[in-house]
Amino acid sequence: MSLPADNPTKLDKIGIWISSLCAFHCLALPVAIPLLPLISSTFFAQLWFERMILTISMLIGAVALLSGALRYHNRYYPIAMLAIGGVIYWHKNILGEQYEPFTIATGALLIVAAHYINMRLCRRFKRAVSRQPIGKPVETGSS
Repeated sequence: MSLPADNPTKLDKIGIWISSLCAFHCLALPVAIPLLPLISSTFFAQLWFERMILTISMLIGAVALLSGALRYHNRYYPIAMLAIGGVIYWHKNILGEQYEPFTIATGALLIVAAHYINMRLCRRFKRAVSRQPIGKPVETGSS
C-alpha cells in the first residue's frame, strides 16, 4: 500500500474533494441558514472553521503539487494557481459581501483546476516514461 505522498494523483484527488466540499459549504451556507436556524449558531458558520478547511486544503494541495512538480513534470504553474486561488478564497469579502459567492467560486475553481492540471501533467509524464526505451533520458519539456 502506497502512502498518499508517494502518489501525487491521490493527493490531487483528495485536494479536489476537500476544495469542492469547502466551496459547497460556503455556497450552500446562505441557503441553509434561513432553512435551518440552528446551523447559523454552530461552528459551520464561523470564519475560523472556513479558514481551517481552506488551510487544510491548501496544505494538501501544496504537498500534492510540489510532489508532482519535483518528481514528475517539473512544472510549477499549478502551484501558482493554487496559491492565487487560496488567496482569493481567503479574502472572499474583498469585493463586498454581495460578490462573495463569485469570489468563492473563482478561488475554488482555481484550486480545483490546479489539482486537475497537476494530475494530467503527472499522467502525461508517466506515459512518456513508460514508452521510453531503457537507458534513454526522459524529456521533461522544460527549457
